[in-house]
Amino acid sequence: MAFSLYDASVANYLQILGGVSGFLERGLAHFREKNIDPETMVEARLAPDMLPLRFQIISVAQHSRGAIEAAQSGEFRPPSFKTPYDYAGLQALVAQTREALEGWTPDAVNALGGRDVVFLLGDHKLPFTTEGFLMSFSLPNFYFHATTAYDILRTNGVPLGKRDFMGRLKMKK
Repeated sequence: MAFSLYDASVANYLQILGGVSGFLERGLAHFREKNIDPETMVEARLAPDMLPLRFQIISVAQHSRGAIEAAQSGEFRPPSFKTPYDYAGLQALVAQTREALEGWTPDAVNALGGRDVVFLLGDHKLPFTTEGFLMSFSLPNFYFHATTAYDILRTNGVPLGKRDFMGRLKMKK
């Protein structure tokens, strides 16, 4: 069986987005149990020069749903640094992202292969093929931001483990 563009991208996005949804939910339960306002976590960072949880979750959405949409449109732009979200809004963004990606069929994603995708950052333009964009840019960024969001919650006392990050495994049936 051939490994498809869908398998390499959307299937992995959905697995990890399930983990992100779960660890945000565990975070909310932990904060409620400890009488911590979850809104204080929205701007939490691992280090002063890193972007906050809010940006990490926005980036998870942008580098999954946004990446597939970019493969379709031919253009990708980074997310805004200033988009306002509260904790519930971040959870909703993850749910909306999952729902949108679940609407993509393997045939539709695989048909995007070989197209041109340009990453636009100000005056800079980075040209890619769909495969190069997804595999060398989007997926690494997606995993980086999902991991950073996990780490922010973990550093702030949320009892998380590796299984919380990984989501539902694709086990042999």
